[in-house]
Amino acid sequence: MKKTVYLEITALTPGWIALVAGLGAMIAAALAAVWHMEHQGHWVTGMTNQVVWGLPHVFAVFLIVAASGALNIASIGSVFGREPYQPLGRLSGLVAMALLAGGLAVLVLDLGRPDRLAVAMTHFNFKSIFAWNVILYSGFFAVVAFYLWTMMDWRMKRFYRPAALGAFLWRLILTTGTGSIFGFLVAREAYGAAVMAPLFIAMSFAYGLAVFTLVLLFTAKTTGRPLGDRMLIRLVRLLGLFVAANLYFVALHHLTQLYFAGRGGVEAFVLADGGVYTMLFWGGQVVLGGILPLVIAFTGCGHRPRRRATIASLLVMIGGLAQVYVLIIGGQAWPLDLFPGMEVASGFADGRIHAYVPTLAETVLGLGGLAIAALVILLGVTVLRFVPTGLADPEQSPG
Repeated sequence: MKKTVYLEITALTPGWIALVAGLGAMIAAALAAVWHMEHQGHWVTGMTNQVVWGLPHVFAVFLIVAASGALNIASIGSVFGREPYQPLGRLSGLVAMALLAGGLAVLVLDLGRPDRLAVAMTHFNFKSIFAWNVILYSGFFAVVAFYLWTMMDWRMKRFYRPAALGAFLWRLILTTGTGSIFGFLVAREAYGAAVMAPLFIAMSFAYGLAVFTLVLLFTAKTTGRPLGDRMLIRLVRLLGLFVAANLYFVALHHLTQLYFAGRGGVEAFVLADGGVYTMLFWGGQVVLGGILPLVIAFTGCGHRPRRRATIASLLVMIGGLAQVYVLIIGGQAWPLDLFPGMEVASGFADGRIHAYVPTLAETVLGLGGLAIAALVILLGVTVLRFVPTGLADPEQSPG
């Protein structure tokens, strides 16, 4: 395999300045939304004391889960030795760190009292999965940064394989921890299930690859660097496999829920009677984010590889946001069963479906997380050599 050459992208061009300005404006708007919510109180959001994780959490969880999956390309090239993917390892690591930064920024700013973050980072309750995730998220930055160092500095090449394996294992543990947040919440009937951990791993593979593919396509297009059809075919087929795995674990989750006698109500709510949640599940998650990308990935639909990769990746992102919305918001909308097997009666929201309508401030904050991730990627490829000068088709057939 010939040596790959990496170069920074050119800064301060009109397009570069316009993109930085646009992303900066989105981040500024997100900060203004945070200021509004913090100073007025969270009553100005759509959240209530039943639905306490709103739309910003949907964006945050999507970005955090996608961060783990975005590193998958680097792992395929280094841990599993697939040479065609190795030139993309640097960009894969950068995208992973950027997505996690964007997701955590939204998470911290949405929880309220972000000034007390230092308390959460210095006082740990090790019986809480949330405390473990603080360690996993911060450790992810360190592990991936070291992994990138071994890729970019020839003096560190002897540590490349151990760093690759460490990053691969760390991201699996990180995604398992994120899924376990929901799997361990047994009070929420839509959540508590052991299958949540592998489901989140499958989600991360699909979301991360979709985001990475769009970043790669955009970078190649705007910088004029060649990107061969064979690489795109590999990526879109791999995306199809990850989407199929996601659909499998979704089906397994709901079949498991239906098997439990006490969870028929919440399953009927999500699958049939949930209004917007049912529509998002079948229309957004299953059809747009699942079936259509599978058809595009494995039949082509007559489109060129670049178009197939673009459409499939966008659909997976849309379906992913719908999936996380149904999981997080829909799971909270279903009423809590505080005393299983007992009849409880009161005048305060017992047994009622809880309403939630996201506000503009919440939407802007969530989009701000995407903008933060995009800006980190843009600045990263500008100051350091993350992007190959070209990925033209090699002589060997795609694998």
